[in-house]
Amino acid sequence: MIEEKKVVEALCKVNDPQTGQDIITRSMVTNLKIDGNNVNMTLLLPSLNFEGKAELNFAIMAEVQKFYPNANVNVHLSAQTAQSQKVNTALPQVKNIIAVASGKGGVGKSTVAVNLALGLKELGARVGLIDADLYGPSIPTMFGLQGQRPKVTTVYGKPRLTPIETHGIHVMSIGFIIEPEQAVVLRGPRLGGIIKQFIQETVWPELDYIVIDLPPGTGDIQLTLVQTVPVTGAIVVSTPQEVAVVDAVKAMNMFLLSNVNVPILGVVENMSWFTPKELPNNKYYLFGEGGGKKLVKMSGTMLLGQIPIVQGIREAGDQGKPAILGDEPIAKDAFMNMSKNVARQIAVRNEMMPPTKIVGMNN
Repeated sequence: MIEEKKVVEALCKVNDPQTGQDIITRSMVTNLKIDGNNVNMTLLLPSLNFEGKAELNFAIMAEVQKFYPNANVNVHLSAQTAQSQKVNTALPQVKNIIAVASGKGGVGKSTVAVNLALGLKELGARVGLIDADLYGPSIPTMFGLQGQRPKVTTVYGKPRLTPIETHGIHVMSIGFIIEPEQAVVLRGPRLGGIIKQFIQETVWPELDYIVIDLPPGTGDIQLTLVQTVPVTGAIVVSTPQEVAVVDAVKAMNMFLLSNVNVPILGVVENMSWFTPKELPNNKYYLFGEGGGKKLVKMSGTMLLGQIPIVQGIREAGDQGKPAILGDEPIAKDAFMNMSKNVARQIAVRNEMMPPTKIVGMNN
């Protein structure tokens, strides 16, 4: 007698070629029915042109017949309906994709991205982090992961990268693939190919958020990202000074283009003031004041956080232990407050606005 429990156990060994997760976890199997030696089921696919559907079919038959060699396994392939199909076809196991952008380098964008990812994790979320700054990958250094290499797994004959897990979050960076001193010399199409590999050819687990640390500006990587995944929202990082604000406006306006249409979640003003450790109540505005508020007014969003200049933030990044994990209360509290505001803004955005659509290639 064929037991449904055993069949489900067998199906847990069959992986979705798109995500690398098993098809039971992905909720791809419905209408499972046992009738004598017949095992009938429906396999939900993003479309009937789904690459790998034949391999999936044969894998299901093979795994079930390991338990029950005489079973007749009948798999009905069905495309998900428009209602049930997730908008996020590239990363269907990820609920929210957050782009962290800036108009210019040197404003602390990677520091914000790293501490945001860890802050969201501290709030109880499942979090991933993609270092999309391919020319200047600094995230391996910030986590103390220099020299680490991601594992490669094979899913139906195709190699897939596995993110490195650190401090409870899952991280992928080109810095894990190249040597630290190696120069990255790539043209636009190859840059886009690496970003797609980090998204489409990497086995990401079920996540509440993926934070994507973008390079400065509005180049090929930004365009590839919005053409590959539906970005839930963007965070713009700037310093208070006018020259940084002017460049940040350009980054912000790219996401607001009518054919891109990615919501701005808010602004993070980094290096807002200098506070000496021995004088925690003192604030010295080294780069001026008001830049973050000016950006907020222009974007109609909110100021997600003001991050002070604290020596501990720099030391933490260099030592591979981000400031939010340390004991320096000024830095820790600033990043946690920022993370809470981001989580709140995403919840409001998802309640009030429809899901973001992937930008068409001809747009």
